[in-house]
Amino acid sequence: MNTAENDMIPEKNKATHANETATLLLDWYDKYRRTLPWRTLSGEKPDVYKIWLSETMLQQTKVATVISYYQNFIRKWPSLSSLADATQDDVLRVWAGLGYYARARNLYACAQIVTHKYGGDFPDTEEGLRSLPGVGPYTAAAITAIAYDKPAVVVDGNVARVISRLFRVAKPIPEAQTLLRELAANITPQDRPGDYAQAIMDLGAVICTPRSPKCIECPWAEICEARATKTPEYWPRQRPKAKKPMRYGVAFWVERSDGAVMLRRRPDKGIFGGMTEIPNSGWHDQPLSERLVRSHAPIGARWATIPKVINHSFTHFDMEITVLTTKSNNAPENSFWCAREEIKSEALPSLMRKIAALAQAIQAN
Repeated sequence: MNTAENDMIPEKNKATHANETATLLLDWYDKYRRTLPWRTLSGEKPDVYKIWLSETMLQQTKVATVISYYQNFIRKWPSLSSLADATQDDVLRVWAGLGYYARARNLYACAQIVTHKYGGDFPDTEEGLRSLPGVGPYTAAAITAIAYDKPAVVVDGNVARVISRLFRVAKPIPEAQTLLRELAANITPQDRPGDYAQAIMDLGAVICTPRSPKCIECPWAEICEARATKTPEYWPRQRPKAKKPMRYGVAFWVERSDGAVMLRRRPDKGIFGGMTEIPNSGWHDQPLSERLVRSHAPIGARWATIPKVINHSFTHFDMEITVLTTKSNNAPENSFWCAREEIKSEALPSLMRKIAALAQAIQAN
């Protein structure tokens, strides 16, 4: 019976086991490591600022999506001090479209704290890093290992999948998180911890993929319990996903006589906090009645309904938005006018960009 099924850690000498297992992975990494804009070449000292920025962006977001945003950030703010000198609105504008916008607010707050409280130097311990806004256990461990080359147990989604297959962890995620961390700790080496952390993340990203894993190319193929039983895709175990609820809303597209569009800024807290939005009704469990639509409209006007609805998916629910349009030169105090050509420069979340694209396409026709 495998160790995961017994919820036990292997009994063999942990240091030897870690070194042997890590050597296999590091030899593979030295040949096949991914080239990423925040990674340094072998022998170069990592830039803590770039590691922190990239790891913040990579939270719940794929590498392919992050790269262009990361490059834009580095071009605009090449150092921590330059980011700290920016405004939160500037940061939100550049972040717009990347999602999970609390990360952007935390990023800006963190830059302020590290610059003004720590003199521009990030803490060099996991505990110190976890005290910063937006830095949780995984991000703290990743920065500790990659930026400071100190041993740290790094477990993200890719690593959890690798460990689940390597030891055939019977518990489903997320109940297995503690066990996965213990198993990951047992094979985390003392030498080259930064390279090892990036190596195991690369392994999960390009070899030990959720579907059709490339087991024949895996450096751990001979010691992987899932491969030995020819069941790699069965792991990690997952709880059945509940169907996401549907939410409904109405967006109000108001154009002034000169073509400018009505926008407003969301409160700093909550979903899309501090971002720019098109006036809307918020989210509701049922489609809105005509009376409720009127109560949410930013102005009294004759509204035309765009026949096509906007469908958007959030982490915990799906969204259907109906878009109403009108023309008016009146605007409430909590809104502002934005020239149409400037809309793309505003800090609009992806949902709001979808609404703007639909409304502009209809207006163009």
